[in-house]
Amino acid sequence: MNREREGRLIIKRIIVRGVLVLNTPTCLGNGDAEGPTDLMLLRDSISPKALLTGSSIAGALRNYLHEYERDYGKIERRQDIAAKLFGDLFAYEDEKHLAEKQKLDIKKQDTQSPLIINDALSSDIPIVELRDGVKIDSATGTAADKAKYDLELLTAGTQFPLSFELLIDKESDENQLREALALALEGLKSSEISIGMKKRRGFGRCHVGEWQVWEFDFNKHSDRLAWLTFDRSWSESYAKQPNISESIAEALGVTIKQQDKRDRFSIQATFKLASPLLIRSGQDSTGCAPDVVHLRSHRDGQLEPVLSGTSLAGVLRHRAERIVNTLGKHQAIVKDLFGFVEEDSKQAKASRLVVHESVIENTADLVQNRIAIDRFTGGAYHGALFSEQPIFGSDETRLTLELELRQPKKAEIGLLLLLLKDLWTSDLPVGGESSIGRGRLQGIKATIIRQIPGEAVQTWTIFQDGERLQVSEADADADALEAFVSDFSGEVAA
Repeated sequence: MNREREGRLIIKRIIVRGVLVLNTPTCLGNGDAEGPTDLMLLRDSISPKALLTGSSIAGALRNYLHEYERDYGKIERRQDIAAKLFGDLFAYEDEKHLAEKQKLDIKKQDTQSPLIINDALSSDIPIVELRDGVKIDSATGTAADKAKYDLELLTAGTQFPLSFELLIDKESDENQLREALALALEGLKSSEISIGMKKRRGFGRCHVGEWQVWEFDFNKHSDRLAWLTFDRSWSESYAKQPNISESIAEALGVTIKQQDKRDRFSIQATFKLASPLLIRSGQDSTGCAPDVVHLRSHRDGQLEPVLSGTSLAGVLRHRAERIVNTLGKHQAIVKDLFGFVEEDSKQAKASRLVVHESVIENTADLVQNRIAIDRFTGGAYHGALFSEQPIFGSDETRLTLELELRQPKKAEIGLLLLLLKDLWTSDLPVGGESSIGRGRLQGIKATIIRQIPGEAVQTWTIFQDGERLQVSEADADADALEAFVSDFSGEVAA
């Protein structure tokens, strides 16, 4: 049976370009099990450059747009703006109850994505970081058996030139598509979209500095020629100048009217080091380094000491389990907050708590020599001399911890506040060798923000005033913080 094919009548094409810059190390894995590391980077097949696929970009943008419009964890619907910009899904959860005939009739209305997203190659051959990870047994506090892994990461500062092309046909809602594209790309601009794996542990943060936008109206002969000869070296006589702006909404000529429906709670806390800090690194930074050195990561071309999101999340989870166990209750709130993987039942849930990686500023490196002591003789153990290089702080040392909880419950906020209190008072060490006094932090200032859709943003600021702790509430009641803790105590005691 012959079926007439109906083509789209495209009346405009909008090309958007920008340079994506990584803010933190990023893992774009190739899925290959064979390699010197457990997870190798994805590279181009004909060059050594890193590859960021268009499908990865599209997935990140679509998820951000959906969460912005509908909130975290909500199902997608056919009428959502994410479906209008990125095309319809194969099936929708809210249509499963329909009869087969109804489903077939609805499927005829499915639309293809009007947005073309190109693969992106890194501007240069990338510098690669290696990161080790290990699972810690919460009962013993030691490394779990056969749970060590290593990753290849793209360093912060790696650049990817991005290219998007939006097709506007005669039947589409042009203003809606423009606003949806502006909203999605604004998430890239403001570093709210992360790419790659382990995004909820600080990897994959990125931003775009400025945008270039070309608009071709096919009703105009000059624009048709300009599009046909676009990016050709001989097309200077037909070339059209781009609209360049840091604001993608301004460059596209739209105003973002969509309200942010994301329900979230965030903490940004500044600390100084109360004792030396050591998070072991699996790679030597100098080639002649001591046996154990602190973890460093590339920032602006320099190796800087960092507190990794994976290390901080592990510490917070262990203390949360201890708090709940002290109250003699079930660990459900901890699993719901930090995520879990049940190997027996194959059930898993991602963490709703996003823990970002932090750069530690103004530190000093000192090498310490240590030796194991024979417990029977009290003398030095033969062959057990080793050296370590932790980082030491001063009054100018600063590190800022950033936590974000998505779809928070009041009891979960209360638990996070207790964890913040333990970090603030140096009761919760981070990193290794906490048994010999390392890893203590001292709180300086914390900003706590509660964002509820349709309500005013609540903000609390906590700061140290001598020996006293002060709370200033610009838009919120200070007693509400105590109420969150009471809700946690009431829930775990129930």
